[in-house]
Parts: sequence; structure tokens; C-alpha cells
Amino acid sequence: MLNDFGNRPAGALKTLEVGAYTFETGGQLPGVTLAYETWGTLNEDGSNAILVAHALTGDSHVAATAADPSIGWWEGLLGPGRPIDTERWFVIAPAMVGGCYGSTGPASLDPEGKPYGSRFPFVTIRDSVHLEARLAQALGIRKFHTVIGGSMGGARALEWAVTYPEMVEGVAVFACGAASTAEQIAFGQAQVLAVENDPNFAGGDYYGGPAPQAGLGLARRIAHITYRAEYELAVRFGRSAQGSEDPFGFSERRRGRYQVESYLDHQAEKLLQRFDPNAYIVLAEALMSHDVGRGRGGVDQALAGVTAVPFLAAVTTDRLYFPAQSQEIADAIPGDHRVHMIDSPIGHDGFLTSAEQLGEAMRETLRLDSRAPLRL
Repeated sequence: MLNDFGNRPAGALKTLEVGAYTFETGGQLPGVTLAYETWGTLNEDGSNAILVAHALTGDSHVAATAADPSIGWWEGLLGPGRPIDTERWFVIAPAMVGGCYGSTGPASLDPEGKPYGSRFPFVTIRDSVHLEARLAQALGIRKFHTVIGGSMGGARALEWAVTYPEMVEGVAVFACGAASTAEQIAFGQAQVLAVENDPNFAGGDYYGGPAPQAGLGLARRIAHITYRAEYELAVRFGRSAQGSEDPFGFSERRRGRYQVESYLDHQAEKLLQRFDPNAYIVLAEALMSHDVGRGRGGVDQALAGVTAVPFLAAVTTDRLYFPAQSQEIADAIPGDHRVHMIDSPIGHDGFLTSAEQLGEAMRETLRLDSRAPLRL
């Protein structure tokens, strides 16, 4: 039985067993299942594939499919006639190991039928890429024309280009750096501890009892503040009260809320309906571990070996992954590369809401209108 907190329609996800795996830090699983969605058709020589990697709490539903016509999280980029044209390309979007959207994660059952819970191994971005490479091989994908992702998905895309250069012709990294910074790790730790300090966390073995939802809700609030820009919050909410609530008035229950508090409460509630707290910890710690230079002589040396054609993008108002961090990647990959800017007032989440601004630039840089190889 696989965990799927998204309650996807039947047939929306495909799954594949990719075998036993020993993780980078030594943990082991006797078997790993990866869930994924696909669009388009793989050609005979397996060379027209594109991999799309989701962000921290994202899933494999990048765009609508016949099995699940609901709107996906990157509809502006993926679909017939769009920059990633599914009538030309075979697109695969795997759900990351350790999550809760069909791939093996903490809520999955071990061989004895018990949820892994606290026994689930520590996962790194590099682990996810190794397992996705197994999936690609099993599906007959010889190489990827492009591996693309934003935020944590961008970390996975960049790790793909460094770890499997022979399999990646192009790499598109949106709103992410080459390694998590001290500040990004600090934000991640606050989110992890918010979950772990919930009285219902039970050391990670809460399955069958109340889940640590208050902790997960707090983690989401912390994260969402970093996903949005101060200017946007000021314009949208300012210091306004939520409806008739009075932030300075007290009742028997609590004081009233500001509008921005109500907004964060809403964001937390939405995540609680679709995400497992243990999976949040696993993926948050994976992103904290992100460092393409680990064991490779540092970031510059690792990126010096990238042979994929890069497409690098940042959001003008991002205060979680600053544009300068994208520029560092551009400077370290051999050649002359620019960072394409998404002009958005909302902050980090602009890579999700406004990525189509860069559609034409992507088509040109990554030659998405042609099936010709990006490199000879």
C-alpha cells in the first residue's frame, strides 16, 4: 500500500518498482516504488524525453491529463502548443521518494505491513536523482533533452546535470542555487522543529493516532512567508483586520486576526488536507542537504563539469533564492550564460505563477521547437 495524501483519481498515477536502495547516508529500503505521470509519446530511440521535477510540497501533476483533467501546477509551460509541447516531447514527472504522492515515503508500509514512520531513511537530493535514473532506464529513456524544475525541483534538475551529464542535454533551473545557504537551512530547521515539537508527533510514529497537524500548519506558515515578497503582503493585506475581527479585542476564545494572519491560516489548512508531516520533514531536510559540490571539490568544480545547455531563471523579488544565486550557477558552468528574470511582485512563488514569461526564451535556448540534439 502506497501513501497518497493527494487522493488522485484512479489511473492518474503510474508506479514502478525500482528495487532495493541504499541511501547516501547509509539508510536502506528493501524496495522503492516511484510514482509518476507522463504526457506525450516516447519515440523509438528514447531520445525525446523531458523530466519535470516538482518543488517541496508539489506533486507529479504538472498539467492536466485525460485521467486527471484538473489544472496542474505548471500549466503555463506544459501542454500542446506550449513551450514544452507534449505533441513533440515525452514528458515525465516523478514524485520524489520520501514524499506522500505515491512514491515510497514514511507513510508507506514496510514488508511487515507497518508504516516506516521514524525508521524512514534520510534522503538527499542526490538520492532522488539516482532513483529517478533507475526509473528512466526502466522506461527506455536513453537521455533527457531537458531536465527542468523550480525551487527543490531546480535542485534536482541541477543535480541531474552534475551526476548524469551523459544523460542530460539541457537543464533548466528556476529559482534555486547550487547549494542551500545558511539562511535557507535556518528556515528549513524552523519548519522541521515546528513539526517535531508538536505533542502529537510521537517521534514520527503517529500513524494510527492524531497527526501533528498543528506543527505542520506552523511549518507551512513559516515557509509561505519566505515564498512571498514583503511588498506583496503589504499591498494585499497591510494592517487590515480580517472582516469584523478586532486584532486588539479579546473574547473567551482569542483575539481577532489581521488579514495576513487569516491568509497564512488558509495556506496552512490547505496543506494539512494533502500532506503528511513526516514527508514534509524528509523533503525539507533533503532540500537543506542540497549541495552539488558535496564530495566533488566544491560547487565551482562540480559545475565546471556540466555539459548540458543551461537555462537559468530567477524571480526579481525572490527573498528565499536570491537572483544572485542563479548568477553564481551561470558563472560556474563553462560558457557565457545569462540569468533570465521573471518579473513578478509576489516573490519566490513567481516561478510557479509567471514562468510562462520565459516561454519564448526557453524555446530558443533549449531548442524546444526541434527534436535535434542540443549537443553533438
